[in-house]
Amino acid sequence: MLRDEDRIFTNLYGFESPGLKAAQVRGDWAGAKDILLKGRDWVVSEIKDSGLRGRGGAGFSTGLKWSFMPKKSDGGPVYLVVNADEGEPGTCKDRDILRHDPHKLVEGILYASFAIGATAAYVYVRGEFAREIQRLQVAVDEAYEAGLVGKNACGAGYDLDVYVHSGAGAYICGEETALIESIEGKKGQPRSKPPFPAQAGLYSRPTTVNNVETIAAVPTILRRGAGWFAGIGRPKNAGTKLFCISGHVNNPCNVEETMGIPLRELIDKHAGGVRGGWDNLLAVIPGGSSTPVIPRSVCETVLMDYDGLSEVRSALGTAGVIVMDKSTDIVRAIARLSRFYAHESCGQCTPCREGTPWMSKIMDRLVEGKARVEDIDLLFDISKQIEGRTICALGDAAAWPVQGLIRHFRPELESRIAAARQSAAA
Repeated sequence: MLRDEDRIFTNLYGFESPGLKAAQVRGDWAGAKDILLKGRDWVVSEIKDSGLRGRGGAGFSTGLKWSFMPKKSDGGPVYLVVNADEGEPGTCKDRDILRHDPHKLVEGILYASFAIGATAAYVYVRGEFAREIQRLQVAVDEAYEAGLVGKNACGAGYDLDVYVHSGAGAYICGEETALIESIEGKKGQPRSKPPFPAQAGLYSRPTTVNNVETIAAVPTILRRGAGWFAGIGRPKNAGTKLFCISGHVNNPCNVEETMGIPLRELIDKHAGGVRGGWDNLLAVIPGGSSTPVIPRSVCETVLMDYDGLSEVRSALGTAGVIVMDKSTDIVRAIARLSRFYAHESCGQCTPCREGTPWMSKIMDRLVEGKARVEDIDLLFDISKQIEGRTICALGDAAAWPVQGLIRHFRPELESRIAAARQSAAA
């Protein structure tokens, strides 16, 4: 259970003003100049020691990612790009940070940019987030006016410009290199790697891309110390996390909790429990729509962190918890996700371009019971031919929901086919 004094996002629900003065009362921007004067290496080391891992889904060590950036400048620009695209169905955490706690993000941008030697930072926000874009721009403007960013930021001799960039709503632009392509004014398609963004990213210059929640957590970590953050949660799964709980619960919500909290406790404590009681639970998608579904038997004991969900062959992802009770047609639900990923594929990689529509068509047949029993194995085989064979992770995102369905709900698929055949014979 997370103590109130250990919460990072103290205005997550918007009970107070998102403005600069209110943010400073809550502790934001405190000691900013002193933090910068401790030096770039100290900031990177502190974040690395804290155990902070990327909160956008991949879970890569943030400090380690920053350390990949060039240590010495060649005189050219270096960039930080903040991923606020948030296109993963079931996920709405970054939206609330932008709307209610934007100065957490702006301050985090300052420290992260300083740590990697960036000369400018871009926040790429999905275009549908109209209010959030406005709120963030106001926060950036306030920070400029107060001398917290811009020339000689915080009086520490460091110059940083921050730009808010609106995207056009494509799911694929949540992938870091597709996002970079989009900022450059090109079609949002992932780049082949290497080179990685740290070598050639935005405008072919060294670039680091981080998620909103990741960057927004940085100021509190630097103020309270790496040991404080590392002491929350489990080893290699440190800190707090924003969980987005939706679906068949009595109180859908966003909540900050300790990494490693049991899934059942998370749902019962913060979301008012499953609609109709825990025994009415069918399954949960634990980390946003791209993560494999897990049945109630697994939900009983699983821990909500990277290792806990990996052990049950799922993933923490963005921590978008989608709860489904027994009224759910689980086959139809996964079929809908298959259609989504087929639609959002950029078409660049053959396995994804050809495989995702193929999976979607088979899933539609399974919904109606018009498929063959052999099609279940065919579907699984197609998913394996997509997984790990594409430039970006959209192929995996399309494959995993289908694999989770087959792994845990194959009897439902088979009985549906058998029922359709009996009905046709009658």
